[in-house]
Amino acid sequence: MTSTPVRIVAVAAALATAVVVSSCSKTEDHSQHATSTTSSSATVAAHNADDVMFAQMMIPHHQQAVELSGLAPQHTDNQALLKLASTIAGAQQPEIDAMKALLLQWDVDPAMGDHSGHGAAMQGMVDDATMTKLKSLKGPEFDTLWLQAMIGHHQGAIEMAKAEIANGQSADLTAMAKSIVTSQQAEIDQMKQMLGG
Repeated sequence: MTSTPVRIVAVAAALATAVVVSSCSKTEDHSQHATSTTSSSATVAAHNADDVMFAQMMIPHHQQAVELSGLAPQHTDNQALLKLASTIAGAQQPEIDAMKALLLQWDVDPAMGDHSGHGAAMQGMVDDATMTKLKSLKGPEFDTLWLQAMIGHHQGAIEMAKAEIANGQSADLTAMAKSIVTSQQAEIDQMKQMLGG
């Protein structure tokens, strides 16, 4: 996972060079183009519709995991859960940033926009009622519901990541998807043990 931000920087640098070369006859500021891509530089950041959909769905999915993790310090003193919440947020925020950067390189809005049907495909999202209930709980009751919600959330992310691995074209995103499957399955196993304990 540590190689993805480095690769993104390299891709951005390559794109900036390609854009400067391809737009020498123009007088506009070349630096404005460094984060976007054109079909002429598609080989640098090859991707398909599955990559775009995965990133656009996984960004809000990860954002909810970060939000769930942020609830923990105010609602529990369980050190194992607090450490896990910190780990989850620490892993998923950089992935959000990386996916946004890739979408911008592809000249795609990171927000999902009007794509109907994406919500249904965002598996494992925690519903509003559960989020509200979590905010009202403290201690062991919070711990139990938080763990149950995060297990389902992680399982949904793994299913989405498996679809990206099967259908995606972007080397960066498929590598991230593989990392998501590995890391989140390990966290699911840990959370199931915590629930059992």
